Amino acid sequence: MVTTLSTDALWQVLESVPDPEIPAVSVVDLGIVRAVRPDRVVITPTYTGCPATQVIERDIRAALDAAGFRDVAIETTLSPPWTTDWITEGGKAKLHAYGIAPPSSASAATCPQCGSTDTEEVSRFGSTPCKAQWRCRACLEPFDRFKCH
Repeated sequence: MVTTLSTDALWQVLESVPDPEIPAVSVVDLGIVRAVRPDRVVITPTYTGCPATQVIERDIRAALDAAGFRDVAIETTLSPPWTTDWITEGGKAKLHAYGIAPPSSASAATCPQCGSTDTEEVSRFGSTPCKAQWRCRACLEPFDRFKCH
């Protein structure tokens, strides 16, 4: 029973840790948190060389320490590699509300501003390595789209 209570409490703490590059979503929403055990939190960065990995680890450590979980270790694993399939449905909704098209297997992105699918990729490289720059032909607004992988 103590194990269940402590892991539930750990998940609650982790759900409050925002992604440093997209603060509208938590590290849990993005699927960065892979496992939670009473003694350990396992994370996988979105990219092997993600520049935010150290910041994410620092922010998780600070949140765990503040909640009294100083003895819980943080383990980073690269295998299996992170995939956009790990983004929660709630995370996808938060990305959309924040103005970022969530990942999708559809060839066209849905504009988070007006909902049109009359969109085009402008650049494969967006504001962060995990996003591409898109433009809506209907409302003419630019937006990021989370890359599928």
